Amino acid sequence: MSEELELVTRERVEKYLDITRRAREKATSLCQEGSEQAGHLSTMMRMADDYASDAAHFLSIGDHVRAFGAINYAHAWIDAGVKIGLLDGHGDDVLFTLP
Repeated sequence: MSEELELVTRERVEKYLDITRRAREKATSLCQEGSEQAGHLSTMMRMADDYASDAAHFLSIGDHVRAFGAINYAHAWIDAGVKIGLLDGHGDDVLFTLP
């Protein structure tokens, strides 16, 4: 049985940057403003934004492997927020792993 090797191309990274951007825009907070949960969510979203920024940087210097890793971390922070109930994924089971 042969396996087809999938390369981490610029196009693949750009696809995941777009998916993560759409997830970031779609997900909305379920936390009461000023609550401890809102503070935790803020930290999670800052991590998502930082990793997305790192991904864009790595892509700009041609490091597709690190860019792909970083954008997947970014998306995971957002997806985790939906999964644990801090964010509303609005029923989108393409962008999120719904509870």
